Amino acid sequence: MTAGSRGDIAPYTGLAHALAAAGHEVTVATHGSFRPLVEAAGVGFRALPVDPRAELESGRGRALHDTASGPGKILHLVRMARAVVGGMTGPLIAQARESEVLLLSSSLAPLGHTIGRGLGLPTLGAFLQPLHPTRAFGPSVLGPRSWGPTGNLLAGHLVNTAVDRVFSDAVRAGARELGLPRRTVRTARYRSRERERLPVLHGFSPLVVPRPRDWRPGLTIGGYWWPHNPPGAELPRRVRDFLAAGPPPVFLGLGSATVPDRERTSALLVRAVRAAGLRGIVQRGWAGLDGAAGADGDTGGADDLLTVDEVPHALLFPHMAAVVHHCGAGTTAAGLRAGVPAVPMPVQFDGGFWAARLTALGVAPAVVPLRQLTVDRLAAALTAAVREPRYARQAARLAERLRAEDGVAPVLAALRAHERAG
Repeated sequence: MTAGSRGDIAPYTGLAHALAAAGHEVTVATHGSFRPLVEAAGVGFRALPVDPRAELESGRGRALHDTASGPGKILHLVRMARAVVGGMTGPLIAQARESEVLLLSSSLAPLGHTIGRGLGLPTLGAFLQPLHPTRAFGPSVLGPRSWGPTGNLLAGHLVNTAVDRVFSDAVRAGARELGLPRRTVRTARYRSRERERLPVLHGFSPLVVPRPRDWRPGLTIGGYWWPHNPPGAELPRRVRDFLAAGPPPVFLGLGSATVPDRERTSALLVRAVRAAGLRGIVQRGWAGLDGAAGADGDTGGADDLLTVDEVPHALLFPHMAAVVHHCGAGTTAAGLRAGVPAVPMPVQFDGGFWAARLTALGVAPAVVPLRQLTVDRLAAALTAAVREPRYARQAARLAERLRAEDGVAPVLAALRAHERAG
């Protein structure tokens, strides 16, 4: 069970495919707009309401850009999510009635746990970000800032309390439908779930985020879950032709992030690539970026930039000289797996956290937040990423180690443990 943007769904297609290959019957419950993505992995699909892209492009979604602080964005997101999450309760209960174990993303964990409790089903967390409080770092959804050991721990609890507010009405409705007692809303809260020591598996590498020493038992970091790509998948012909026409280009994309002024953002990206003397592939994404935009309306030559729609990162990124991206968890993982340098351009939420990890790992020269984007800053970061060999060397070394990990193995082990207990 997962909800959110493409990056909140794609990694689970690889996990689901691997679990199915191991003999499990798997259904992914998520937004209806992602049906093709899920069904291409050869697993079952249950549609949930809400179009996340439409929500981000709505008035309340665009208002996120008016909030500069991490805590302010979280509070705004809580209000947005509370308005839409209730419609997911019915479909999730219907799917749970046909299931034996529930694997829950962080975006649906409180509601999924309530449903599991009501139906007597075991639940496992399957998270893409580190969300449990720790003294080691601040909450990942608030960016890279640290408030010190005590402050980090307190901030982590406050963020999880805010997430509880998103689901309070939906949990209450689900409890009524399942005949659970009124106190269920209280027992579904983060602190109550933690007292039960529910297992949570994390789909990222301990090489990227080492497991905090103060985490409780049952919180596992085992390796990435890579999005599924069908056998024989290849890049579109126009992309292959572009790659063959010159030196490796750089990738520029913001994934599912939206921007207040797509034309201005596109023009800044294009001008920075040209100032660095590089070629580029621009992915439109949900921001609607356009590689034909240039300074003062100048579209430049048609041979140095290519604009694409959805292209699997696993196929595209290994051909890049560097990747400029918004640092969503999935895109960050894809860049690391490809073994190419990065230029982090975080937009909001956990983007700042992953951006800081990329520079700390030595695969990125500098962070260029979208709010501070200028032609000179991005051009300088691109030049360093592409021209200084140390970033490519470190990226290649890390990629080799990541590819040796098996992030699915801990999930299979957890499922086997439930089978033995049952």
